[in-house]
Amino acid sequence: MATPRTTPPAGSTQIVAESPLPAAVLWDMDGTLIDTEPLWMAAEIELTSRFGVPWTAQDATELVGSAMVHSAGVLQARGVDLPVATIVDELTASVARGVTRRVPWQPGARDALRALRAARVPLALVTSSYRPLADPFAVAAGVFDVVVAGDDVTRAKPDPEPYQLAARALGVPVEQCVAVEDSRSGIASALASGARTLAVEGVQHVADRPGLSRIRSLRDLTLDLLRDLAAGVVLEVPPTR
Repeated sequence: MATPRTTPPAGSTQIVAESPLPAAVLWDMDGTLIDTEPLWMAAEIELTSRFGVPWTAQDATELVGSAMVHSAGVLQARGVDLPVATIVDELTASVARGVTRRVPWQPGARDALRALRAARVPLALVTSSYRPLADPFAVAAGVFDVVVAGDDVTRAKPDPEPYQLAARALGVPVEQCVAVEDSRSGIASALASGARTLAVEGVQHVADRPGLSRIRSLRDLTLDLLRDLAAGVVLEVPPTR
């Protein structure tokens, strides 16, 4: 796999190989660490079909990374005749059952988490999913110092609150953290928080934004790459050959 190209920060001439690691790495869950998007889509299709509501893969893709209450509100507006809270509970329970049967790790995710844990870098899980899904995954992963779930915040992604809350809980400045995301909503949240933000290619197209770094897969994520991010490098995915 091609190695991501790096762009030094303005005014610098070289990134020292032994630059410090980030103060912490803040991880999105759905789509980033685990491939739950097919499970969410299947749960939405099952729910909408009960009410005769047309629902396509594109409809589901547009909700990727959204706050649970927002997604449930969209489904309700489309014709799912249930309270928003009930929709949230049903979707979450369906996906949690799927994850309980088998954690659908993204390629490279476990290796990245193990390397960071071995390097003693603090780790937080920052997800729009609610505790009934986030907590069992965090227990299965066994590496997170902090979990911030969608039902822990007043203002969900794309607001910066989730990432700011995670950094405070870890006792580190958010500007010294790296946030790893895959969705438009999550990336907006991470960038707005001030964290160095790394986008992993996912099901949503994400446009370039100032300060946004990119990789194709977590298999490309190394400790040296994280040192570069912490030093201010912006990573660009090289063109496909």
